[in-house]
Amino acid sequence: MTNPLRVLMLASEMIPYAKTGGLADVIGALPAALRALGHEVIVVIPRYRGIEPGRYKMKRIGEVQVPLGDRVMGAGVDQVPGDGDPTVLFIDRKNYFDREALYGTPQGDFPDNAERFAFFGRAALAACTLLSWTPDVVHAHDWQAGLAPALLAYNLCPPGRFAKAGRVFTIHNLAYQGSFEPAALDLTGLPPSSFTPEGIEFFGKISFLKAGIVYSDAITTVSRKYAEEIQTPEFGCGMEGILTRRKADLAGILNGVDYAEWDPRHDPDLPAHYGPEDLSGKRKCKEALLARLGLPAALLKKPLIGMIGRLADQKGMDLVAASIRKILALDTGMVILGSGDARYHRLLAEVAKRESGRAAIVLAFDNALAHQIEAGSDIFLMPSRYEPCGLNQIYSLRYGTVPVVRATGGLDDTIEPFDPRTGSGTGFKFHDYTSEAMIEALTAAVTLWRSDRERWEGLLREGMRRDFSWHASARRYVEVYRQAIRRRRSGRPDLEGWTA
Repeated sequence: MTNPLRVLMLASEMIPYAKTGGLADVIGALPAALRALGHEVIVVIPRYRGIEPGRYKMKRIGEVQVPLGDRVMGAGVDQVPGDGDPTVLFIDRKNYFDREALYGTPQGDFPDNAERFAFFGRAALAACTLLSWTPDVVHAHDWQAGLAPALLAYNLCPPGRFAKAGRVFTIHNLAYQGSFEPAALDLTGLPPSSFTPEGIEFFGKISFLKAGIVYSDAITTVSRKYAEEIQTPEFGCGMEGILTRRKADLAGILNGVDYAEWDPRHDPDLPAHYGPEDLSGKRKCKEALLARLGLPAALLKKPLIGMIGRLADQKGMDLVAASIRKILALDTGMVILGSGDARYHRLLAEVAKRESGRAAIVLAFDNALAHQIEAGSDIFLMPSRYEPCGLNQIYSLRYGTVPVVRATGGLDDTIEPFDPRTGSGTGFKFHDYTSEAMIEALTAAVTLWRSDRERWEGLLREGMRRDFSWHASARRYVEVYRQAIRRRRSGRPDLEGWTA
């Protein structure tokens, strides 16, 4: 290929090392897809508790010194060599990252998150000094890495390494903005002149996410529909003004799926394998899932509804909480895997006790169980208030588990509604964010499951054949990278002149 690129990617999580949501899946898959296209990628993430050297063949390659306010603090830099895969660097500072959770507890965010991720942004850029390597592009993801483009704009990074590097920032979820009190500006190293409506000021606070938007050459988000939605007051979270002004620099690129990990034909976490040609293994997966979760075998003869994800209003948990009795009144079983807001932990724990023969709730993250729920469920419910992309509905398609989704963001982009007249489609959608609309869509899915097995299996086979691999999306990212590089090397000044 011509002109392979060197991409430095900064993010706060990555499978298999650390995960709270879809960001980790993207960072685990996109760099590998870029490497398959011939590009060189280095990923930098924090070294959280549980990322142990022996487990991942990690080695210490050095230390960096990081200015943070009026202090200079050291960080170890560990490396997992590429060996055919992208190289991963870890920023090791135990008082910041050696914790039970990544960002907070069910009671709220860690109070020092501004300090933790200001430190991470500077340390991640400084880590390049330990390698004989200069990036063509710096690609930062979400607010935790949002300071990086601003640090580059003000040259608060290793001199000479980044002068011509294009800056790309990806918004995975606009609602999480990394907003902190103005005093946190001292931690960032950014000058007071950056604290303006044209810079990182956002309604009287500093926003790490806005820093990424303002000081990047190109901005992406994770679906076409979400790129449109975030330019509106309903979904813009107060940033619709700046995003509309930067419309020409904003691209919606649908997240892909790593089918090396997510495919029931070879998934090592499943008790049986299957594909669209032979679905017999799916029933065995349902049997095993019911047994593992202590649910009765009688549910084999009833539709089983699965949910996986963060237990938060954004994911539609308020609709589920208000409707759990109505869902089970459809004569279904239900399994939920996830963690999140404390009130949903309490509510679902009560549901598990009350409905022990019909519902199983696992309040944790368990990657193997996530695969088993995708395979063993008949229906997958994603009633999100908004969903930038979503991955579980795409996993569900491949696993022959029919999605029932709200028509928003990437859910709308990826699921084609079932048409009872023609039998076409891949799932069921509802539009209004109400319990009634969700129950109506679930009822339609459950009715088809019971009344017409031939059409049901045709529906799930159609979904299993859809291809949402990373190949096309990675090529689109390369186009954005080259666009950002051209802008940076043309001498374009850092962007100014808009307010939130």
